[in-house]
Amino acid sequence: MEKINLKQKLDMIEEHWSPKIIGEVNDVYIKLVKFKGEFVWHFHNEEDELFYVLKGRMKMKLRSGNIAIEEGECIIIPREVEHKPVADEEVSLMLIEPKTTLNTGNIQSERTVKNLDRI
Repeated sequence: MEKINLKQKLDMIEEHWSPKIIGEVNDVYIKLVKFKGEFVWHFHNEEDELFYVLKGRMKMKLRSGNIAIEEGECIIIPREVEHKPVADEEVSLMLIEPKTTLNTGNIQSERTVKNLDRI
């Protein structure tokens, strides 16, 4: 067992939209990621996702409307809910999601990351 310094781990992340695994709890990965710009519309058939904003702010676009998520806030996106993360400025997040979760869900694109790095 070792403690995890989130700031040090975030400093290791240079690219946007590429989640990095920092640990696991049972069948769930704990990931860090940086966003900037718009992602792709997608959903997950089997997995729920938790987005926790560590630094900055973002918007979660949903077909039913947009939700602003500020630093220190989180949002849980249930499976099968189409969503699109957007960040006007760089935002740092912690993601908590099942190990089977593919970042682009039901969509394959240039942003799909199939093999996640551990940091």
